[in-house]
Order: sequence, then C-alpha cells, then structure tokens
Amino acid sequence: MKAVIFNGAKEGDLTIDAIEKAISDRLTEVGWEVEPIELHNIHIAYCLGCFGCWLKTPGECVIKDAGHDLARKVIESDVVFLLTSVTFGMYSSELKKAMDRFPCPVLLPFFKKVNGEIHHSNRYNKYPTLVAIGVMSNSDEESEKTFTTLVGRNGINLHTKAISSIVYSGDKPEDINEKVKSTLCKVGFQ
Repeated sequence: MKAVIFNGAKEGDLTIDAIEKAISDRLTEVGWEVEPIELHNIHIAYCLGCFGCWLKTPGECVIKDAGHDLARKVIESDVVFLLTSVTFGMYSSELKKAMDRFPCPVLLPFFKKVNGEIHHSNRYNKYPTLVAIGVMSNSDEESEKTFTTLVGRNGINLHTKAISSIVYSGDKPEDINEKVKSTLCKVGFQ
C-alpha cells in the first residue's frame, strides 16, 4: 500500500510537521510505502487553466516543474494526505497550488451526473482516498464547516472518499497524536 503526504505548511510549522511525522511513522510501522512531499521546498507554478492536460498532453500537465508529477503520485497511491493550516476554511497557499494542479490531469474533459450534479468523468478506474487534516489556532465553527465542505467537494470531484479533521496548534503532542490516530481509524487503520 502507498500513501502520499502533501505537507502544505509554511516552513517551520511545528504542528503540521508533527502531524506528518505521526502519520508517516504509523503507516511505515504497518508496512506502507510513504512519500512525504514538503510543498514549500519545491517549485510549483500556478495552474494556467489552459486545459493542455486534457487536449495537448492528456493526463499530464504541460507545465514542466515539480507540480508536473503530482497527478502521477496521486493516482499511484492508495491514500493522499493533505496537511494544511486553515484560513477562513481554506487550504494554505502552498497546498492550494498543488490542489489546482493535480485534479484536471486525473479526470477526463467529459461530464457525467454524480448525485444529480455535473462532474468530470474518471480517467482511471481507481482513485485514492483523500484525507485532509487542517490546523487552526483556535476554534471557529464557520471555518471548520467550510473546510469540511471543501474537502468533501474535492472528494466528489475526484470520485473518491474524503475525510477531514481539525487539529489546534495549541494542542499538546499527545493530543495531536490522538487526533491523527482517530483520523487514521476513519481510513481503516486501528
């Protein structure tokens, strides 16, 4: 089994780094192959919205940078973890760039109905589970709801199961580990 961890933290974010380590340690312990990607350490250009990944190079982004390989890494994995600070219910800028780059190449430019809504068709038979863990400095019910909705909608668009959790930056390391453990249980780990 394979997992990819997109760490959308700004450099020096100890809470998100602790979450990444807890996930990586647990999955490695049970025999998973884990690939953590620190998004702030790689250059990912913004999506151009050119649809070249559908028309010119189907399934591959036309921009040749570190973001080019994100779609392949996603499709080759069983679970994709999205780690991010949450601002107004949204992903960090680092994670947002990655999220803008990989969905189009893994979908087709054709449409189908999903639960009465129009979405792009699958390019592949299997998509990884999407697990997002957001970090907030304090409780904000509206931002938490927005984040949960965002992750859920990304799951629908990617034709996959999506799970989200919130951790608070002031939490003790043992509380963070417990929240990660609880989130992993939602994915099927004990």
